[in-house]
Amino acid sequence: ESGFLRKVRGGASIQPSGLFESDFRYRQKQAGEEKQRLAAAAVAMVEPGQTVIIDDGSTAGGIARHLADLRPLTVISNNLAVIQDLAGVGGITLIALGGQYSKKFHGFFGLLAEDTLRSLRADVAFLSSSAIHGVSAFHQDQEVVHTKRLMMAAAARKYLLVDHGKFGRTALHFLTDLKAFDAVFTGRELETQMREVLDAAGVSLTLVEKD
Repeated sequence: ESGFLRKVRGGASIQPSGLFESDFRYRQKQAGEEKQRLAAAAVAMVEPGQTVIIDDGSTAGGIARHLADLRPLTVISNNLAVIQDLAGVGGITLIALGGQYSKKFHGFFGLLAEDTLRSLRADVAFLSSSAIHGVSAFHQDQEVVHTKRLMMAAAARKYLLVDHGKFGRTALHFLTDLKAFDAVFTGRELETQMREVLDAAGVSLTLVEKD
């Protein structure tokens, strides 16, 4: 399908690499059950009346469908899927970050989004990352990294949602150390050795069981 293939020598690949991230629609379907688990668990960090930031990631974006029971809320996002899910929902004040639309990331980026984020403050931010190497988060796109960092700076509390398959991967641009997050949510499937590395580094890890 359109947007799912990445050209490589001798063919094409739908797999991400350190330089290229997969299309948003493809990523939504990968580790779908685990991503839903993470979103359902992480939403417990939200209380009615708060302001919530949700980034462009397909994992963090799953938070949106769980917010109705926590209204009233203010939600800030550059994620078009989140914006579409919450537009017109009673009790949700939606602040859609402007900017240039990226089909690949299904979100908005650039100066308009960045300037808006600098002028806002939130109680909590939910972010995703495409790669976890060691005890740090990475992403392939520098503009996405810049936007995520501004979201983190705007929020009092920050949570990272990453499926266990992202651990041990690498990407071009450093986002932040995992200790910058109040908690990192991932699936119980994460390898024991990796858990021990994260624990030793002081990373607050929340392992989410299968239903």
